[in-house]
Amino acid sequence: MTSDRNTPHPETAELRAKIVALDTELAESFKTQFSGAPFLSRKVVSFQGNKGKPAYSWYKYKEAFSAGLVEYFLGSYVGQVSGKVLDPFAGIGTTLFAASSQGIPADGIELLPIGQEIIRARLLSERELTSNDIATLESWIKSLPWKEFSERLPFSTIPITENAYPPETVEAIERYRGALQQEDEKVQAILRLALLCVLESVSYTRKDGQYLRWDARSGKRRPGTKAFNKGEILAFDAAITAKLKEILSDIRDVQMPVTLFPVKQPMADIRLFEGSCLEVLPTLETVAYTAVMTSPPYCNRYDYTRTYALELAMLELTKAEVSHLRQEMLSCTVENREKDLLKICPQWKPFIEIANQQKLLQAINTYLQHEKDAGTLNNNGIPRMVRGYFLEMACVMGECARVLKPNARLLMVNDNVRYAGVSISVDMILSDIARSLGFEVEKIWVVPIKKGNSSQQMGTYGRVPLRKCVYVWRRR
Repeated sequence: MTSDRNTPHPETAELRAKIVALDTELAESFKTQFSGAPFLSRKVVSFQGNKGKPAYSWYKYKEAFSAGLVEYFLGSYVGQVSGKVLDPFAGIGTTLFAASSQGIPADGIELLPIGQEIIRARLLSERELTSNDIATLESWIKSLPWKEFSERLPFSTIPITENAYPPETVEAIERYRGALQQEDEKVQAILRLALLCVLESVSYTRKDGQYLRWDARSGKRRPGTKAFNKGEILAFDAAITAKLKEILSDIRDVQMPVTLFPVKQPMADIRLFEGSCLEVLPTLETVAYTAVMTSPPYCNRYDYTRTYALELAMLELTKAEVSHLRQEMLSCTVENREKDLLKICPQWKPFIEIANQQKLLQAINTYLQHEKDAGTLNNNGIPRMVRGYFLEMACVMGECARVLKPNARLLMVNDNVRYAGVSISVDMILSDIARSLGFEVEKIWVVPIKKGNSSQQMGTYGRVPLRKCVYVWRRR
């Protein structure tokens, strides 16, 4: 950990020194578990690894890890053991589909409607589309029926998405939405999927970390800010037909008489639970899963209800519904209010106490609160977010320990973070909590290339590389 460029207040320096000492002590206790992983890369542990992979690359979900990562770890730690896999943060279903393709049944929990919609549509594309359905979709590519469709179906907006598209694109989307209503439910689902996949490319926006970044052509440039140009803004007709061609090409190339996707063994069942994992996990059966493979939201202030606002609005969510969704998410953004975890599940009291007794975490919480009180934080919601993140993760981990079979593994991809000049070793804190929840920490695989912290942090405190890891915990 580097020192501040400016001499910190003595009390601040003392709190930072305590964090460094506790971090060093914890690192010593995990020194045999940390291991470099040449087979891992930022591409493998991110969406980049899905580029060009049929079906997985249809929608650019930047928070996903690659199907290859799931296949590798399931092969290494699950193998031919009978049972099923759980992903409590299912996203667009990478774990679910990768497990299913290996003949392993999978359950997923997903809160965001965009993830739910994509998982449902992909299940339809793989298991229920008929040759007539495919022919109908092919006719859409050839004839572009929306162009002549007279009944436009307007779509709603929320404040963050107002005026997100050129006027001609708005009209094209409304005609497309109107025309797809004439098809049966299965075809509608694929047409809607294609629409969701192209929204960013036909808009004035680009997903950029914590928010949507607006092209200067939108007219939304803030006074005094540098103009941003995202490059080509695709015309809707070209974008949607290209996406439909991609989807249908993936289906046609592997079409079989019974199922659309040939596999070495029959694809296993996939079950999707819609909602917050904090609400769903306590309802799942005890000792039911052979493995958990997941990547939770990182403690990095990213607000997925903003980065995926275009899609949420297109799925007809209102401003109030999006705001409610933000509060339902795992605490990972500064706008998250404190959750009453014991009201959700009174049995979580031991999990919360374990998190509250983790020494490094408590030193970090004390430091961040001190910096808030001193007025030095760039956002006063950071202490609440960090505290809530680890308490909620402890509850998630405790539930995972309950639903896993003895000797089953939990595999998790996560990032370390940095606030107010202090690096937070998310990997070690969660792994230490896991040890008290009934797990043995087998490995903490470190991705070779370390990422930097935010430009704002680097500008004030200097650059500090942060670990990205895959944790392997075994249920005792």
